[in-house]
Amino acid sequence: MFILELTYTAPVAAVDEQLAAHVEWLDQQYEAGIFIASGRKNPRDGGVIIAVADDRARIEELVATDPFTKAGVCAYRITEFYATKTAPALAPYREQLPA
Repeated sequence: MFILELTYTAPVAAVDEQLAAHVEWLDQQYEAGIFIASGRKNPRDGGVIIAVADDRARIEELVATDPFTKAGVCAYRITEFYATKTAPALAPYREQLPA
């Protein structure tokens, strides 16, 4: 599982110009089963996405397609972790530690 932390690198007005395209991109990733939660940070200087994928390379490829990335209005910090304990509703995403 991955935590994707977005930090805006441009004024919020420039981010807002890309927002509709970014939301459409988010919707596509939810439909594909890759994203399971997302939202703005407070204060509004970026956002956070929780994602699932087979490997980090896939996530790196994916964030390169984000309209925010393409427009140069944000930077991503990608953190991989093993979700060994979850709320019951997230049980399908539980992982085992590698051997």
